[in-house]
Amino acid sequence: MDKLVIEGGVKLKGEVTISGAKNAVLPILAATLLTDEPCVIKGVPNLRDTVSMLKILRALGKNAEFEKGRVNVTRGKFHSHFAEYRLVSTMRASFCVLGPLLGKLKKAKVSLPGGCVIGVRPVDLHLKGISALGADISIDSGYVIARAGNLRGSYIYLGGIYGSSVLATDNVMMAAVLAKGKTTIESAACEPEVADLAEFLIKMGAKIKGHGTPVIEIEGVKHLHGAAHTIIPDRIEAGTMILAALITGGDILVKNVQYQHLGALIDKLSEAGAALEHRDGILRARGTRRLKPVNITTLPYPGFPTDMQAQMMSLMSVTPGISLITEKIYPDRFMHVAELNRMGAHIQREGPHAIVEGVKKLSGAPVMASDLRASAGLVLAGLSARGNTSISRIYHLERGYESIEEKLINLGAKVWREKE
Repeated sequence: MDKLVIEGGVKLKGEVTISGAKNAVLPILAATLLTDEPCVIKGVPNLRDTVSMLKILRALGKNAEFEKGRVNVTRGKFHSHFAEYRLVSTMRASFCVLGPLLGKLKKAKVSLPGGCVIGVRPVDLHLKGISALGADISIDSGYVIARAGNLRGSYIYLGGIYGSSVLATDNVMMAAVLAKGKTTIESAACEPEVADLAEFLIKMGAKIKGHGTPVIEIEGVKHLHGAAHTIIPDRIEAGTMILAALITGGDILVKNVQYQHLGALIDKLSEAGAALEHRDGILRARGTRRLKPVNITTLPYPGFPTDMQAQMMSLMSVTPGISLITEKIYPDRFMHVAELNRMGAHIQREGPHAIVEGVKKLSGAPVMASDLRASAGLVLAGLSARGNTSISRIYHLERGYESIEEKLINLGAKVWREKE
């Protein structure tokens, strides 16, 4: 197993192009299960999670070829409704094959999901929504078993104790497109990745309105056809690269950015006094100003993304003053606090809150990544720290950041791999 070693203190400069969004491509690949016709997905990032989803599609009977950012999905020689634990346990997003399997085959047996250890993430909203469409659901030996003679449109309220659910919205939407009649999803997730999935489904012949808002309306159709689609840019990767410029005092042009997807992050960075410029899909971030502390609360989109919480905490760790970070999506998503403190940060956790007192400089240290976004936060900390930082369990990083080492090296970072 490899670890990532970073020699900190280098001001990153240059250009970086953002890859396709991980959280969009996975459900879109799952949606190809809804048709027997060929589908072409472009702008696909080469990630561990992408490879895992392609393995699941093949196990379910699809032919799926991946080359140079393009996935071709065609009909295989068989259909399977069984997504086994060995595959689904590697990432939570794989659970979104439940909706399309049920919609297309009228039955599904899907393992309860795995993924990052960032707190309890139940699937109750998924099952609530699927049940409302008329499916009979049971759980046996760690598997969700769903059957439906005919799915029927319904009114579904998908709000949870921490707000809307992206994957539950995805799952219900994919099941509903082939259901008879009209489905209304109230308290639907508004994330751009959900809207991107809806756009792909519309290209396949689905009738969907309101995607990107809290109320999605779906009129079921009898069948869907093949389609081609290009994945939206990854807003979390874009945010991470913007923060890489700020935390190192660098100057980076971040290309292939949809500025409107970064509203909450840009707002907080502007409040902190960051130097940011935007034009024609390119954002320039310069770490030339002394930043001010800010208070952050993670919320469902368009609020501040929980997937940027760890990275923002790293930036605030070296920003003079006291910042308060409140996690309202996954209250236990603070595994990186102890690792940042090992590097000299002054962070105190109080329940769902983290009190961050900025220090002048972090010091390189051996640290361990607990999840995907925590690993990105540790990379940012390592880039700014004095000395060398070694990050273990970087397979987490490979789940969500395409060619991260190469991109950082091209910006001037001193980064390399070593065996554990």
